[in-house]
Amino acid sequence: MRDIIVIGDLSNQEIEHIFQIANDMAGIINSGSPRLCNGKILATLFYEPSTRTRLSFESAMLRLGGNVIGFAEPSSSSVAKGETLADTARVVAEYADIIVIRHPYAGSARVLADYADIPVINGGDGSNQHPTQTLYDLYTINKHLGRISELKVGLCGDLRYGRTVHSLAYALARFGSEIICIAPEGLEMPEHVLQRLELKFNSKVKYANKLDDVINELDVLYMTRIQKERLPSDIDYKAVSSKYIINKELMSKAKKQMILLHPLPRVDEISYELDDDQRSFYFRQSAYGVRIRMALIAVALDVLKIPTSVGAPASPRLVSVKKKCINQRCIVNHELYLPHKFEIVSDLPPLLACAYCGEKPVDDIPESNLV
Repeated sequence: MRDIIVIGDLSNQEIEHIFQIANDMAGIINSGSPRLCNGKILATLFYEPSTRTRLSFESAMLRLGGNVIGFAEPSSSSVAKGETLADTARVVAEYADIIVIRHPYAGSARVLADYADIPVINGGDGSNQHPTQTLYDLYTINKHLGRISELKVGLCGDLRYGRTVHSLAYALARFGSEIICIAPEGLEMPEHVLQRLELKFNSKVKYANKLDDVINELDVLYMTRIQKERLPSDIDYKAVSSKYIINKELMSKAKKQMILLHPLPRVDEISYELDDDQRSFYFRQSAYGVRIRMALIAVALDVLKIPTSVGAPASPRLVSVKKKCINQRCIVNHELYLPHKFEIVSDLPPLLACAYCGEKPVDDIPESNLV
């Protein structure tokens, strides 16, 4: 059994194998059998609003023959009484076989995985990562373009607080695709993401001020909404939300084979007039989420196994140092019993990042014992 907390928990080969399993799951969806997870229970712990992620995970488990328990409103759970994630993890692990969590604080899924002795899947943790979204983003690209390598992909919108683009950028870089970032001022890709892309994957992203300047060269355009719920007070939502909108006129400049993706929900960044455009894949993309999540549940529960010949990623190297993560939206700064741990991102140049949220790398690596 295994946890899926960040996209780095899966190797490129494992991702490709999950795509194969997902293709098989399409047949199960249509036929209703076999019931691979009969007797298994999925717990969905959703501390933030969700439509697609929660319902597609529930649909996935039910289609696999399992059952679902959980909550979609934290005020109805013991978190309203002050229960910690660690205690929630230990309790829910006695009621279920696998957990999916969505939480407003970065690193929350990692905490749940540390304290639960059953598999945990990250359904989105603050502005950190959303690995299962990335898997069906990649699946959509691969299914309709035939590959996920050597593509030119535009990431447009809120790249600072949009967790989907962080996971997606890491995955695209690993597969050797080129990333072009198009974002309003103040919502650019975070520095810690850029540093990891460069140091771990030798990927330097490119920038464009206007979507109009690059749309004609893109193989994939990934639009995102402005994360209104995460914006600081010094950013004017109305001003930035209208910065990048794709409509029929702009789409006419794109390649005939380009595909337009969006993690949804959209607000006004994609015109409704594009819904019937053959290059608009966002609803098909969303539908693929069920088969991908069926595959992930089956793999996490060891109902289906990835062959041992398929290489797994190396575990991150962690150090415990007398430093603190300064990200105020990181779980470690809200559940104060948690130890501050850092991942070694790079030896040369030396670079650390918070093991929970990935942010605010420390400039130097003090002598320490590996965790």
